[in-house]
Amino acid sequence: MRRVILAICATAVGLVLLLSFKTHTQTAAPGTSPAAALGSPSPGPSRTAASRGTASTAGGTTGQTAPASTGAAKTVTGAAWPTIYGPVQVRVTVKAGKLSAVAAVEYPTDTPRDYQINSFAIPQLNAEALAAGSAKIDTVSGATYTSGGYVGSLQNALDKAGL
Repeated sequence: MRRVILAICATAVGLVLLLSFKTHTQTAAPGTSPAAALGSPSPGPSRTAASRGTASTAGGTTGQTAPASTGAAKTVTGAAWPTIYGPVQVRVTVKAGKLSAVAAVEYPTDTPRDYQINSFAIPQLNAEALAAGSAKIDTVSGATYTSGGYVGSLQNALDKAGL
């Protein structure tokens, strides 16, 4: 009887300690980039089209706008697809009726964790979309929300490009 009471009390104490455990997250100091907070070099070019100064028409097209059937490249930017961590936006280039380039121009990088996840996921998604030539690509494990936003914006861009 004494052992049962001791086991129940030890279990209760262990459960309370487990439930009260708080994890600590890294936070970037104000005014520093997520890359600086991770101790890595700057990510390079900005990840938003607006901050790069790229002009975009209301239709979402940029660059050359000749028909894809003539062999000239046509660049189209998909709608910014909302996710719970921030919008994801994809730009595609179509040449001769086929996908020739894919790039994510906007995605979440607000926190060090966003930067870490997306610095791994975005290149994978870009390569997979280019290889598939469509929006039928796999989700990147660990970046489910980004992958969903990427696929949504990619499909929107492909629809605008006529693919």
